[in-house]
Amino acid sequence: MSSFDLIVRGGTCVSHDGIGCADIAVRDGRIAGIGDFSQAAAAAEIVDAGGLHVLPGVIDSQVHFREPGLEHKEDLESGSRAAVLGGVTAVFEMPNSRPTTTTTDALDDKLARAVGRMWCDHAFFVGADRANISQLAALERRPGCCGVKLFMGSSTGELLVENDEDIARVLASGTRRVAVHSEDEARLRERHAIAVAAADVHAHPKWRDAETAARATRRLLGLARGVSRRVHVLHVTTAEEIAMLAEAKDIATVEVTPQHLTLVAPECHDRLGTLAQMNPPIRDQAHREALWQGVREGVVDVLGSDHAPHSREEKAAPYPASPSGMPGVQTMLPLMLDHVAAGRLSLARLMDLLCAGPARVYGIAGKGRLAVGYDADLTLVDLGAKRRIEASWLASKCGWSPFEGREVRGWPVATIVRGRPVMREGELLGAAHGAPIRFQETR
Repeated sequence: MSSFDLIVRGGTCVSHDGIGCADIAVRDGRIAGIGDFSQAAAAAEIVDAGGLHVLPGVIDSQVHFREPGLEHKEDLESGSRAAVLGGVTAVFEMPNSRPTTTTTDALDDKLARAVGRMWCDHAFFVGADRANISQLAALERRPGCCGVKLFMGSSTGELLVENDEDIARVLASGTRRVAVHSEDEARLRERHAIAVAAADVHAHPKWRDAETAARATRRLLGLARGVSRRVHVLHVTTAEEIAMLAEAKDIATVEVTPQHLTLVAPECHDRLGTLAQMNPPIRDQAHREALWQGVREGVVDVLGSDHAPHSREEKAAPYPASPSGMPGVQTMLPLMLDHVAAGRLSLARLMDLLCAGPARVYGIAGKGRLAVGYDADLTLVDLGAKRRIEASWLASKCGWSPFEGREVRGWPVATIVRGRPVMREGELLGAAHGAPIRFQETR
């Protein structure tokens, strides 16, 4: 009789082999077997997954946990706690903290802060700026780094590389895929008077209009091809970009957010005001439908939450002084399971967008699949559960969500990180043991 550390028994596994009932056996933090272990194995711990679907651990490849420097909004502990309560087993954290993550010391500081505090596995982006371009190739290879983040347009924080010459230099420095916030800074400056004159958040998608995003993405693709560097375009929001990126799969991959798939302007701004303000903006129904078409046709590679919390007090500032961004790491999976229940996408497609897709795009080692030898990161969900997203469930320090009060069908029931259950039925288990994510060797 084989002995395992953990067996997840009786669940319906969602894997590249299809969807079907199987047990998952775990040893030393990795999947040791998938099959029927009801009679042939003993384990130190058994998790009953009867009636539940078992996904590979969900990976959120775009979060802002605000530490160091902005801990009143979020920190690594609270953000990762929100993640595992929402079924997320691994996160990529963004560099626009204070100080920005643009040096070896700043990266190492974040990794040190994560030890014993982060509930999920993690990696950190290094931000590109004009001062560190020559160091980017070395920085992106450091353990715990998921790659380089490039801001072509200004957003929250100070990171910005806006002109073509400097963007090309960033892209020429290194080999891993570069994650890009694609908005045209010159056009943002030209049109800022629209936001100031309106003094109303309804002007946000007019100021940061579709052409602002499309123009930057068009420039980015040309520059990326010029230096043969792969790019990942974050939080795509426009029909124009979906069409453009469908023709650029040789060089570019695509992320969309649950917010842009779920909310629609102007209704969200009518109802939520500046709580619905983010960059790039929530747009109208035509653009939202184009994003869904991109999901259905396989243009979209990844879903990321762009979890970007601000306090209610900060959000209450008069527009356009109000900050852009909203929390989302905890609500991403419930929202998307609700879209599955509504027939907008299949569970297998969702698994690819939230699990296999991030692993494939970023070259993550040992995550994103239910397969022997992979990390035993598992997200157990109840597809039939009807729950309401309530403030009392939210763990983010900011204390709010644009989706409060929304009823969803489908809910994360348990989160397992490298074979150790860390959440069950909304309760945290054990102690935080998140570790740096490993990446495949690339040229």
